[in-house]
Amino acid sequence: MKRVGLQTKFSVSYIAIILAVLVLMNTYPLLVSENLVFRSKETTLKSSVSVMVTALSGLEELTEENVATALTLVEATGISRVLITDAAGCILYDTRETDSALGRYAFYTEVVRALHGYDEFFSEFAEDAFHSRCASPVIYRSEIIGAVYAYEYDLEQAMLLRSLQTNLMRISGAVLIAVVVLSLLLSRVLTRRFGSLAGAIRKMREGSYSSRAEIGGHDEIREIADEFNSLADRLQSTEDARRRFVSDASHELKTPLAGIRLLSDSILQTEQMDMATVREFVGDIEKESERLTRITENLLRLTRLDSGVADEAGPVAISPVLERAVRMLRPVAQERAVDLTYEVEREGVVFASEDDLHQVIYNLAENAVKYNRPGGFVRVTLSGGDTECLLTVEDDGIGIPAEDLPRIFDRFYRVDKMRSRAAGGTGLGLSIVSDTVRRRGGSIEARAREGGGSVFLVRLPRVWKDGEDA
Repeated sequence: MKRVGLQTKFSVSYIAIILAVLVLMNTYPLLVSENLVFRSKETTLKSSVSVMVTALSGLEELTEENVATALTLVEATGISRVLITDAAGCILYDTRETDSALGRYAFYTEVVRALHGYDEFFSEFAEDAFHSRCASPVIYRSEIIGAVYAYEYDLEQAMLLRSLQTNLMRISGAVLIAVVVLSLLLSRVLTRRFGSLAGAIRKMREGSYSSRAEIGGHDEIREIADEFNSLADRLQSTEDARRRFVSDASHELKTPLAGIRLLSDSILQTEQMDMATVREFVGDIEKESERLTRITENLLRLTRLDSGVADEAGPVAISPVLERAVRMLRPVAQERAVDLTYEVEREGVVFASEDDLHQVIYNLAENAVKYNRPGGFVRVTLSGGDTECLLTVEDDGIGIPAEDLPRIFDRFYRVDKMRSRAAGGTGLGLSIVSDTVRRRGGSIEARAREGGGSVFLVRLPRVWKDGEDA
């Protein structure tokens, strides 16, 4: 089926509406004018017939002589023809000069109805003239002795009506031409703006997320274009982040895979490798495999977060989760000679899952331990107010440069890539923490600690249990 363009639809719609208005304008005034003329004719013609009936009603019997005598003083102004009949319908008087009907019978409907005692009137506009007929009975002492019939042929008012009709048609034609031109121009302007928006949408559908709809004005179409451009900006940002994520993920996965391949090839290609070296290479392969596993698990977790799949949430007390996470990290801290402690200044309950809280606390504390120095400390503090719970992770480690603070929650971003890889980092832990906190309605902030080190502040909405005082 052939597609009908929006411009054609708009043009046809406008023209159809105007045509309907013009048809109404060309019919209603004419109909009203005709009705006014008809009522005027009825009034004047009935009045003239009534005068003639009054002049004849004093006669006991109608004859040609007495009818002509009675109507001598009656002026039938504007009436084209007057007929007077007796009770049998025989014409006694006829004003038509040629082809007079005297002595004949009048078989006009109006005359027949008048002889039956009815006043009749009929008018029509035909053949560029008004044709009006009126008939009334002549009554003498309650008996119908005849009828008066009047016919009027009016060209003058018909010409006025035709002139009005001609003028209306001329005006309508001019209006129609103007409307057609304006509707074509307006629809072209309107559809051009829609076409610009549709073109930008098609480009975006084809993958060009940088396309924008440049539409002027201050109407709804401009608002739609602005919303589209805003959506395009978000999609562009999302696409850039996706491509960067895929590139970084490929690079991160490639590094341990390359190490595993290099070590395994070394083992296979060296025929007389001593067992100690083999065990060392196998140990390195295991470490790379563990790192590969961590990257994969973190990528899967981020994928679940991005897709909106989250663990079932409920009111969870923070301090038990905090205690368990610190207990699990103590061996790592002791191995690195880092003093790991925690303090609960005010117990807090949040709406989340235990796994969420453990992931947040464990990742932040683990980073603080790994990127610290022998003899350093890591303190985890739980506090907060009446509306939120505040989790603070503080250390006096190597710290984070000020220029890197805004990006540390980006995926695969690492302040010192070589040191991060040496510590077994994947560059995804802080991103997972940030996404998890935001999805639970909280916020996370990183800042430099006075005297060296870093401070991470996690804020989560506080939940009050039944019966618990504020």
